[in-house]
Amino acid sequence: MLHVQQAFLRRLDEHDVVRPARSTGGQRRYTRHEIDDLQDAIELVGEGISLVAVRRIFELRHQVAELKAELAGERAVREKRRSSDERRTRASGDVPPHARSRGR
Repeated sequence: MLHVQQAFLRRLDEHDVVRPARSTGGQRRYTRHEIDDLQDAIELVGEGISLVAVRRIFELRHQVAELKAELAGERAVREKRRSSDERRTRASGDVPPHARSRGR
């Protein structure tokens, strides 16, 4: 499927690049996500990147994904708060500060 030798898979495991679960018989059991990571690792190593660097790239990708999720959550909270503030402003008849003319 991936056309790599067992020794390469062992090295990925030893360097904590991809650590699959093991069956009771000791066989590697990869998830779909781990197979995607394996394909990425094979490509990066093929470009001359070391396994230590590949591991770091994967760590940084994970951090970026976490930060994007956190940012999306913060934006959703901010948007909800803004919408709520606008509804209150309309209900009270006040003009929001950003809608007032600057000349006053």
